[in-house]
Parts: sequence; C-alpha cells; structure tokens
Amino acid sequence: MNIVLIGMSGAGKSTLGVLLAKALGMNYVDTDVVMQQREGRLLQHIIDEHGTDAFMDIEEKAVSELQLTNCVIATGGSVVYSEKAMHALGQNGHIFYLHVPYEEIAKRLVNITTRGIVFKQGNSLQDVYEERLPLYMKYSDTTIDCSSKDIEQCVREMVEHVQQSRLR
Repeated sequence: MNIVLIGMSGAGKSTLGVLLAKALGMNYVDTDVVMQQREGRLLQHIIDEHGTDAFMDIEEKAVSELQLTNCVIATGGSVVYSEKAMHALGQNGHIFYLHVPYEEIAKRLVNITTRGIVFKQGNSLQDVYEERLPLYMKYSDTTIDCSSKDIEQCVREMVEHVQQSRLR
C-alpha cells in the first residue's frame, strides 16, 4: 500500500513525505519531480510555455501511469483537479490531506510566480485555496491538521494513523 499526500503548495507535502517515508521504511516519490524529469524542464516553464491546461494534462498522465508500491507519494497541489489521477492514487493508497490555513500558506509561498503553481487567469492565491479545499476534502481518507504543529508532530500523527490502520 502507498501513502499519498495532497494539499496546497506550501503545505509541506515534500518535506513531510521524505520524513514519513524514513519513519515507515518506505520509498519516496515526488510527482512534481517525476513530471520535471519526464518533461526535461521546470514546472513553471511548462506552465509559461504551454499554459495551465497542458500542464494539468501532463500531470494527469504522469500521475496516472505511476506503478508504485510501498511508497510515500507527495503530489503537486493541483493533482486534485484530475479525477483520473486521484482515482489512480487512491487505488493502492491511503490519501492524507495536509491542511494548513490560508494565512499560513500565504506566508509560506514567497516564490508564487516561479514555483509552478496552477492559477487560472485573474485568480488570487485565496481563490485557488478556496477552489481546491473541497477537492482535498473529497479525495482524502484522512485530514491531518498541520496548523500550529511542527514537522515532527505532523509526521508522528501520520505514523500513528498508519500503524493503527495496519493493526485493523
């Protein structure tokens, strides 16, 4: 079984994913890195050169074709726009939504124009946050509230949840 991390850019999916994989003795994959390797360029370059629709098509294809087991998978924040990709991730995985309040996300994302974040033209970060929140809730099996917690506390909470579910 895999563990899948979803949430906004800046929520800590990559950071927590590496530590969670170490704590559980699992492999680790970051789907943003997979996309960059497949395309041979940075995420922001894909968006700048081909637009957000093409980016999301590339993301859906890359994520849907993953064949992983015993892996912690950190996803891009926009993966929840693809029902196909989310179905593929959920087939053999437990999906954790890493919830961080908007105010904290806004503080963390200082490199918003170079980070490779999918924005519809005219939308603000808050618009994106509010649009994605119901999708994160829809696709997650478990929500981890990461507000007012340090990295170790969030990892510990996920480890405990995984260990409890393995005992069932």
